[in-house]
Amino acid sequence: MALGLLLGNLVPGLNTALEAVKVGEVSLPIAAGLLVMMYPVLAKVRYDQTRRVIGDRKLMISSLVINWLLAPAFMFVLAWVFLADLPEYRTGLIIVGLARCIAMVMIWNDLACGDRESAAVLVAINSVFQVVAFSALGWFYLQLLPSWLGLPTTSADFSFWAITLSVLIFLGIPLLAGFLTRTLGEKAKGRDWYEGTFLPRLGPWALYGLLFTITLLFALQGETIAARPLDVARIALPLLVYFVVVFGAGMVIGKWLDLGYAKTTTLAFTAAGNNFELAIAVAIGTFGVTSGQALAGVVGPLIEVPALVALVYAALWARKRFFTPDTASL
Repeated sequence: MALGLLLGNLVPGLNTALEAVKVGEVSLPIAAGLLVMMYPVLAKVRYDQTRRVIGDRKLMISSLVINWLLAPAFMFVLAWVFLADLPEYRTGLIIVGLARCIAMVMIWNDLACGDRESAAVLVAINSVFQVVAFSALGWFYLQLLPSWLGLPTTSADFSFWAITLSVLIFLGIPLLAGFLTRTLGEKAKGRDWYEGTFLPRLGPWALYGLLFTITLLFALQGETIAARPLDVARIALPLLVYFVVVFGAGMVIGKWLDLGYAKTTTLAFTAAGNNFELAIAVAIGTFGVTSGQALAGVVGPLIEVPALVALVYAALWARKRFFTPDTASL
């Protein structure tokens, strides 16, 4: 993050060069970094176990309720409590709350020893809901609900195809590649070789992709962030509250439902993470690259990355303190 901010402020024309070629509404180098980040994690998933995840009604229902009812509503409340006097930032924050995570959450879940198969299934379900529900929820939280409450409304026209394209590229491509890699690798040399020899070599590329993506993302928006430090701080505070509270709620609900550590952690991270790539793309496409809505989207990963890294450690601490060790999964 620090390197990206320095590059964005010290290298003239870097943001223009990064934006020269796009995949959908996302810079091509950043898109490449996201794909490199996603592929190794999805290659680790044991796809023959996903049926077990789909059959877990407690996990499925709790994830849908938290992701699509509680979390967007909570972000709406935070946006109005913290940014009532700044309508552009408030709108951008609400858009961030609607964009459920389909990329980096796989990394956080993996680092915290969550259930990979559950994460893959929940991310896929979130992706489908994102395509179907994003525009409707945007209309509800930006126009209908504020009008019911006597608050100012915001007009926004979200592109259905832009959302669909984002999901297909950033989840569809690495998911297909991961599935084919595992299927063909196990067929050729067996599971022991695949998981004992191949995956340890492939695994580090997920973190390389993560670091590359974060560096370029902040290089792209470095000037904007440096130019408005007080605005960034105003946006950052509700985001920090959001990540901590939603993650904590996911852990408490998972523990209450007796999902076990791995699934509870997956539930918490898939609820707390947000698809900032989509939020930024939607904000730029709808309100413009220099808009306050776009800045709110950019501040998202500025807070999300360190917050969720910290929550990885919080999850690992909670495993020792509150969960019975599952020797099979370990």
